[in-house]
Amino acid sequence: MPTSLSSSAQKVQDALEKLGLSFEVIELPDSTHTSKEAAKAIGCSVGQIAKSLVFRGKHSGKPILVVASGTNRVDEKKLKDLAKEPVKMADPEFVRSETGFAIGGVPPLAHSKPMEIFIDEDLLHFEEIWAAAGTPHAVFRLTPSALLKMTGGKVTSIKV
Repeated sequence: MPTSLSSSAQKVQDALEKLGLSFEVIELPDSTHTSKEAAKAIGCSVGQIAKSLVFRGKHSGKPILVVASGTNRVDEKKLKDLAKEPVKMADPEFVRSETGFAIGGVPPLAHSKPMEIFIDEDLLHFEEIWAAAGTPHAVFRLTPSALLKMTGGKVTSIKV
């Protein structure tokens, strides 16, 4: 186990351990800010990247997290129906205030505030997936079943 994770990556590692999950956060020299960068740095397919995208309800202002396969674009019309209100992609300040993490490093867990979470059904087709772990250089390998356990997210068809 690494001895010196950045504080944001350590926050994710601590959350994993608190849930009794034995996944290990690793920090890489290459950027994992985008799905393509992450897949290249890790050596997996882009589809195996579980990207965390934060949206904001246009009426309620509530945060909504979508964990999508790296190859998929989120269909905002589908998300509108799921969220029961129009949504828009959140700006960086909102993402940081609601999750505690910057865009490019938002993990699927350990957020500052609770939020509704939707999981792209396409992620369930993989044996292993990779998610951001607090910074644009930190990731962890997990299984789709662990993603469901750690987030309590609703599995849905969310891609365009």
